Amino acid sequence: MVTSNKGSALNLVVHATVLFLVIMWTIPTAGLFISSIRDKDQLSVSGWWTALSASEQQKVYRTAGAESEIQENGVYVLRGNLLEGGSGEVTKFGISSLKPEAFAPGQEAKSRRDVRFKVMENGDYEVISEKSFRRGVRIFYTAEIPPRFTLDNYRTVMSSEGLGQSFINSLTVTIPATVIPILIAAFAAYALAWMKFPGRALLIAGVVGLLVVPLQMSLIPLLTVYSKIGAFFGVDAKGYVGIWLAHTGFGLPLAIYLLRNYISGLPGEIIESARVDGASDFVIFRKIILPLSFPALASFAIFQFLWVWNDLLIATVFLGNTEESLVLTGRLRELLGSRGGNWEILTASAFITIIIPLCVFFGLQRYLVRGLLAGSVK
Repeated sequence: MVTSNKGSALNLVVHATVLFLVIMWTIPTAGLFISSIRDKDQLSVSGWWTALSASEQQKVYRTAGAESEIQENGVYVLRGNLLEGGSGEVTKFGISSLKPEAFAPGQEAKSRRDVRFKVMENGDYEVISEKSFRRGVRIFYTAEIPPRFTLDNYRTVMSSEGLGQSFINSLTVTIPATVIPILIAAFAAYALAWMKFPGRALLIAGVVGLLVVPLQMSLIPLLTVYSKIGAFFGVDAKGYVGIWLAHTGFGLPLAIYLLRNYISGLPGEIIESARVDGASDFVIFRKIILPLSFPALASFAIFQFLWVWNDLLIATVFLGNTEESLVLTGRLRELLGSRGGNWEILTASAFITIIIPLCVFFGLQRYLVRGLLAGSVK
């Protein structure tokens, strides 16, 4: 009875933890998606959780000049709509930047030059002057704008020049940079797990030590060494080969560590039986270890693909920022502007970039489950 109660409590804790993690992941993702389809003006003044309520915006409107004035009863009149036909409601207006909310809709304001202003709640305005308007006049107003959702942010990102080339560049970098370290790490992990040779423990300790080396600290020295070697063999330092080798080097320690721990936990009876039957290490690795290691291989492939796909630092160092070699993350960075304040572009770009990683995740998840089911000893 006590064991049953402990088991029920443990299941409750596990379910609560999983639910908490799902909520913690879903809320920011939902907020990112809602922000990506909001109007950019509303996004800049309110958070995504207020997307279904009206937002208050302060704007400046400049009327047309003399070309749009009408002469009535000896005065010159300018008429129009502050909201330019859009939905919303004006709550305050002003004729000076010092007092942008000095008047309520329907009130008449008068400037020092005897120009009269009148603004209505629906945005209609009327400006009257005894002299002809040389240029348009400014009207400051505050308006309650109803929620507006649009796909303009996605259109801006998708129609940007060079996005298709950057997408291909990212695939060209990511696919080899994911496959190469998996191939090398799988062989190394099997050797460190089941092959006995001098110095094996030191190699394992070295792999563990490499896990703590900061990427930023070794990036420039690595580029310097690669540039010198490339200059000796006549290979350009800024190219795909360099970035493939860089991602392979940075990803190998974690790959070897994960795969070695998994492969060393496989039943030794299977490997010993294969050796008794005369199988070589390569045959054992190819026909036994690889099929049983699908879960670990798929897990690392997901992590490595996501890391390389979202990388900007290594791509900038080893490929540069030219139009022909710019990766997707670099292209989206250019769209943000020099100050990075275009949040509508950032949120739409985030959802565009996660399409391929999601496809990879769900595709490899099938092999992950298959590997788990095939990993039992018969």
